[in-house]
Amino acid sequence: MPEPTVPSACGLRQQPASTPEAGGLPLGTELMTFPPLVEGTLLRRYKRFLADVALADGSTVTAHCPNTGPMSGVLHPGGRVRLRHAPSPSRKLAWSWEQAEVMGAAGEPVWVGVNTALANRLVRAAIEAGALAPWLGPIDRIRGEVPYGPNRRSRIDLLVEGPAGAVHLEVKNTTWCDGDLALFPDTVTERGQKHLLDLKTVAQTGSALLVPCLSRPDVTRFAPGDAADPRYGALFRDAVLGGVRVLPCRFAFEAAAIHWHGVCPVRLSQLDIV
Repeated sequence: MPEPTVPSACGLRQQPASTPEAGGLPLGTELMTFPPLVEGTLLRRYKRFLADVALADGSTVTAHCPNTGPMSGVLHPGGRVRLRHAPSPSRKLAWSWEQAEVMGAAGEPVWVGVNTALANRLVRAAIEAGALAPWLGPIDRIRGEVPYGPNRRSRIDLLVEGPAGAVHLEVKNTTWCDGDLALFPDTVTERGQKHLLDLKTVAQTGSALLVPCLSRPDVTRFAPGDAADPRYGALFRDAVLGGVRVLPCRFAFEAAAIHWHGVCPVRLSQLDIV
């Protein structure tokens, strides 16, 4: 049976149907640079927010873990990780865990971005560089954390405004995969479920876009993580039928830069139930 794909909706152009495509930016384009990260070996992650890492000079540091989820498939004590060193009087910890090395879908090591707080900035950088121009069209401005939804109690990650109107855009950092199939979420997420309901409401009168931020270059497709959160999967399919668009954006991570690796096609389910 052919894999189900996401239909077009809300005035945005059709989703690519079978293979990743570059969009409005050449594959491999550098989107973000930063001082080189420091490599080490992960000893343990604990209390959700903390990770002990052994550095090359023999010292051990405690780093902030900016990913509170289970980190399925990327949490490997003894594996290589990359840290950002950013001492500040306002920070309790001088180190932050940014990337983890895993065995990729093709059997070769790849680096995965584990900092969930980076996803919004990364997707915004891709939009500003024109990577999503084929789907978003001309853009006048981008705003972040804009109130919306019933009683305006929710905040959309990005509100993209242009001549054709506004697009409400929700970003989800995605690191879990099964082979080359990227999956979100990797655990039950009531917050994520609510976001789908809010996006579906927006799509009734406007444009709503879910952007899984695929923080690893070895995946080629995206699906909801039904095995981890069946309700999210059901709400995902309902949202798509209700007009919510899905545009998985893929990135490659290096020690001092992040590169654009295109837009991937969508499956409506992780499981063979659709």
